[in-house]
Amino acid sequence: MFSREGAQTSRILMTLPAYKRPWYLFHAHLETIWPALLRRVPQPAYRRERIYTDDDDFLDLDWLQAGHKRLVIVSHGLEGDTSRHYVTGMANAVHGAGFDVLAWNFRGCGGEINRQPRFTHNGATEDLAAVISHALVAGNYNSVALVGFSMGGNLTLMYLGREADNVPDEVKAAVCFSVPCDLAAASSRLAESSNAIYMKRFMRLMGEKVRLQAEKFPDEFPCDDYHRLKTFADFDGRYTAPLHGFRDAPHYWQCCSSSQYLDRIRVPAWIVNARNDPFLSLSCFPDITTHDNSLVTLISPEHGGHCGFASLGKDQAYWSERLAVYLLSSIRYS
Repeated sequence: MFSREGAQTSRILMTLPAYKRPWYLFHAHLETIWPALLRRVPQPAYRRERIYTDDDDFLDLDWLQAGHKRLVIVSHGLEGDTSRHYVTGMANAVHGAGFDVLAWNFRGCGGEINRQPRFTHNGATEDLAAVISHALVAGNYNSVALVGFSMGGNLTLMYLGREADNVPDEVKAAVCFSVPCDLAAASSRLAESSNAIYMKRFMRLMGEKVRLQAEKFPDEFPCDDYHRLKTFADFDGRYTAPLHGFRDAPHYWQCCSSSQYLDRIRVPAWIVNARNDPFLSLSCFPDITTHDNSLVTLISPEHGGHCGFASLGKDQAYWSERLAVYLLSSIRYS
């Protein structure tokens, strides 16, 4: 288990390098959009593996393995996948630092639509649990760290808190970036006119998967008037909530916001949210005044955008990647 000295280390970040955005990314939207569109990351030499879930569905996993005993499991964001720049950049960085890597695709995100009438959603901790269990079953790893981005960060914190009694001892730490810890407030923030470019993109990408599912499950995925849906409130009310056992969108957001589970997390967990993140509300910055758990640390640089944190440097690594390596390498075990 994690030592007392290691727990104290999670609160002492005196040597942590501060984030300074490049001069040309002078606005939060630039910080968010520029990396997504223009960053070029060497594609990791992934090995693809498909595993099957208890409900006769599947998850596609992408591995980087070199025989290390430490494993990092990376969870992407909403409508992302393991090829996104923030995942590949992180995979390359932690692999180069002496960790094996498992980047997993949420249901329907690996290039093939999933079998069951459902989506991966913010409360689907059973899928992350299945990935972790599969990674550990062969006995190749004595430690696992979790890295999550946006929705994947919220899912990671949900898993560590809500499922605290069932988290394997091998899971030692987590670093989560750009986390919408309060889903209701984050959904409202994204519905603002200033974020229309992001909302339209999310609705388009989610609509493509709705139409694919409608070919198999027309009753569960009505889509004739999909063009009328404009926000997460519309989408989650129409699809996410009824498909996954929630009364409505607000009930889904309430049940699946990680902020309510932070007190239960039993391993060091860092939440890294930029204060200028256009996706996040103030309630998505849970510091020590909003929870009572010394193992959970909020790092909130002034800049960074959403899943941005771009950096200049010959090694091509972003600040978020250097930070994750720094934090995960600081862990001490007994």
